[in-house]
Amino acid sequence: MPNTENVPNVQLRRAVASSFLGSVIEYYDFLLYATASAVVFNKVFFSNLDPLVATIASFGTFATGYLARPLGGVLFGHFGDLLGRKRMLVLTMTLMGVASFLIGLLPTYAQVGALAPVGLVILRVVQGIAVGGEWGGAVLMSAEHATGRRGLWASFTNAGAPCGMVLSTLALTTTAAVVGERAFLEWGWRIPFLISIVLLGIGLWVRHKVEETPAFRAVAQAGVKRRIPVVDVLRNHPRVLLLGIGVGLAAFVAQSTLTTFTLAYGVQAGHARQTVLNALTLSSAFAVVGILGWSAASDRFGRRPVVVAGAVAMAVFGFVLFPMVDSRDTALLTLALVVGQGVIHPMMYGPLAALYSELFSTENRYTGASLGYQIAGLGAGVAPLLFAAIQRATGGQGLTLISSVIAGFCLLTVVCVLALKETSTRELQPVAVA
Repeated sequence: MPNTENVPNVQLRRAVASSFLGSVIEYYDFLLYATASAVVFNKVFFSNLDPLVATIASFGTFATGYLARPLGGVLFGHFGDLLGRKRMLVLTMTLMGVASFLIGLLPTYAQVGALAPVGLVILRVVQGIAVGGEWGGAVLMSAEHATGRRGLWASFTNAGAPCGMVLSTLALTTTAAVVGERAFLEWGWRIPFLISIVLLGIGLWVRHKVEETPAFRAVAQAGVKRRIPVVDVLRNHPRVLLLGIGVGLAAFVAQSTLTTFTLAYGVQAGHARQTVLNALTLSSAFAVVGILGWSAASDRFGRRPVVVAGAVAMAVFGFVLFPMVDSRDTALLTLALVVGQGVIHPMMYGPLAALYSELFSTENRYTGASLGYQIAGLGAGVAPLLFAAIQRATGGQGLTLISSVIAGFCLLTVVCVLALKETSTRELQPVAVA
């Protein structure tokens, strides 16, 4: 007879690898847009506007992707809880890859006028719906296969985000270096988006080899009476959902501050665009290690202590970040991003994958985890737009106010984390226990 003793371990490894790779691909596409919105789209799709207004408009299209993410979480969470995690993950990856490829084919404002930004917004919404459905399913594929060290295994999905940032930033900077500044703005920026179709093929091949999670199979085989998952979450778990949203908000505000707003602000402060992109790439690489390390620590010490420590550290760091960028010193800029994105932010962000999974029961876990995470993710979409508007209203000043806003979100996270019970010791039961 064939030896099946190690089948669960094999499936766990496949699930983790699939979740990580899928997350890398999804966030390559999603965050490629973030970088491009800061350095390219204001010139390509909003060339008729004042430069600062064009930057705000560009960040506005960036924000639409985050606004669409809760819709994706509800839509794919619903069917993921009813039909299975794996099917939805194949669909979300396909949507993201095709949308990103089409962005690479869009005509510019100079070619078709207002139709260009309209097309950009539509495809950004599709991206948001796709990534909104992707995260919950990818996290659950790892978390529900894991029998121990759930924080570490689930965090590979979150670690895919900075990996995607590294790849997307490298793709843009390499293309710019090869084709030159003028050609890059004219057509070179399209190449990283067009590459998405190749990554899509690789990702779908890997996902094909992963089985459905044991927890979902147990619920399906038990014939548990199914409710509409989103109604169940909103009616029976509103407090948990709201606290979960509050837990994640600061992490997302800090994430987009460090990866999107600081990129645009660094260039305004006098740093070369390539210098800021290099610092961002390095800090994103550190973030991968930080996310995995702090998530493993949350398995040992608990989710709450790690997230609270990160939120307090980020509240303080927010007042140091911009003076370091304003110094115009490349070493200080790099240090600021490495410490912020590579050390402090992962404390808040890494444990979220397991924490959100542990807040809900199997029959509504995809919907509940996705909804909490993606609504919190609105903070990442709105923050650069809000901060750019503050700058415009204060004539380029207002940095202390921006830092105070970041600290306020961190305080909210601390309060919400402390209001929740520790989740790291919970079992992901196949069926909710009354």
